[in-house]
Amino acid sequence: MTELQALVEEFVADADAVFLFSPSASLYERFEDCEQEVVVVAAENAVEAPSFVELPLEFTDLEGRVRFGIEGALDRGFVDEDDDVLCIADAFGKAADTFVRVGTDEFSPSGVYDLFTNSRAEPSVIRDVIDVVVELGKKGQKGKPVGALFVVGDAGKVMNKSRPLSYNPFEKSHVHVGDPIVNVMLKEFSRLDGAFVISDAGKIVSAYRYLEPSAEGVDIPKGLGTRHMAAGAISRDTNAVAIVLSESDGLVRAFKGGELILELDPEEY
Repeated sequence: MTELQALVEEFVADADAVFLFSPSASLYERFEDCEQEVVVVAAENAVEAPSFVELPLEFTDLEGRVRFGIEGALDRGFVDEDDDVLCIADAFGKAADTFVRVGTDEFSPSGVYDLFTNSRAEPSVIRDVIDVVVELGKKGQKGKPVGALFVVGDAGKVMNKSRPLSYNPFEKSHVHVGDPIVNVMLKEFSRLDGAFVISDAGKIVSAYRYLEPSAEGVDIPKGLGTRHMAAGAISRDTNAVAIVLSESDGLVRAFKGGELILELDPEEY
């Protein structure tokens, strides 16, 4: 037991900060008087922690949660780039069942935190679109894989850099993503070609848009096709975020500023 205790003490020694992921009130209280910086990473600040990073979507993998928390804490000045942080999280269904120690410099910035906090579109709108795309990725169209492209934010400029492929079923409507009925409509229309255009506030501006920005200079991973190229290009030439469901491999990818910054497997989400 002495050796185990020594190992644990060595593991936690000299940590610069403690990250608590969705902690209970009782767990947070145990760390309130901690000498280190205590950062809470959760969907909401139920414990009223002064150092808080909002988690806008539920990362199913611990690495994704830790990465997002660190990027958020760095952005908000809670920790420095060369700090060692102790992360306490629920990875197996029981509160505080996993302890991870990691250096903030071990993660190259992914842009995930920036996607939700520094985009023109409201974070809740981006989250709602991702939820729609993930569900579409799980179920497909009548059991068959389907591809889709959603362009979120800066809708006026996106419309100017695209043209209609067919009639716009949302032209005179005032419906918003996130409404369960609207989400069903989006899934139904996704079987046809073209991109969806969604405003900063979540209004469905158009469907069936052919994106026309130049793909020159857009660098996307090998194996990804024209839908991903268009997503990268439109996100580079506007202040929009482009979210793609790949028909070939079933993954969900998000582009911002011409860069791929998020990749999710719907089956693991």
